[in-house]
Amino acid sequence: MNVSMDVGTNNRSHRSQRSWQLLALRLAGAGLLVVTGAIHLDLYLTGYRTIPTIGWLFLLQVIAAFVLAAGVLLGSRLAAAAGALFALSTLGGYLLSVWVGLFNFREVRTTAGIVAGVIEVAAFALRADRHAVLAGIAGVSVVALVLLGTALAGAGTAPSAASSGSAATASGATLKAAQVKGVTVVTNAKGFTLYLFAPDTPTKSVCNGACASYWPPVLGAQKAGPGVTGKLGTIKRADGSIQATYNGHPLYLYIGDSGPGQNNGNNINLNGGFWYEVKASG
Repeated sequence: MNVSMDVGTNNRSHRSQRSWQLLALRLAGAGLLVVTGAIHLDLYLTGYRTIPTIGWLFLLQVIAAFVLAAGVLLGSRLAAAAGALFALSTLGGYLLSVWVGLFNFREVRTTAGIVAGVIEVAAFALRADRHAVLAGIAGVSVVALVLLGTALAGAGTAPSAASSGSAATASGATLKAAQVKGVTVVTNAKGFTLYLFAPDTPTKSVCNGACASYWPPVLGAQKAGPGVTGKLGTIKRADGSIQATYNGHPLYLYIGDSGPGQNNGNNINLNGGFWYEVKASG
């Protein structure tokens, strides 16, 4: 009798312990999905929303992450499985954007990207339930971490303007004045809108490293074309290159502009400060 009671007690204790473990895994998995969703939301709101195609994909990722997290919290096994695939596919998209680029956008190595990648691997690994093949999940997780490390090790931090999706501006090129959404702005020779960075000074650009991959600096002295009435000049950047200035503002392109007549980078807060289109008269 005592033996049977002990066995029953042990079984109940084991089931209780198992229930708590599953609850902990469920909470952890949902929490990781919320974190990755929050990271993508922050990136979306602080500039990625202006990048063609990529912006919409980021918004979809945010929505999917929060919806799946809610499903996981409610104990849905379908949501848990979908969450694992979501984490893996998000990581795959990030790796592709680092290696070869997606939709004319090439990602660079950033803290947010590294953190998001690690979280996505963890979110996939925590998907395990009693019907999952644990060894397979562990193996895929290890491979994912290796691929993430390899991609980040080889990722650049400041690709040139030409390789970042905007039209490069050559030294000695002629700047132009053009109407963009009712405002006369300064553009490069190919008609791409030029921008200024509010934290810059007349003698220093503070947009370097990863920042310069999103906002390629206009390098070399430029010539003024018709309508470009401001003062042109140059400064020396931290890497020793020469950057063009207009009325004391270092000039940049924006990778979110895929063609002339666009000003997707105007009045957005990204990479530590606000960006504004350069007006021909200002």
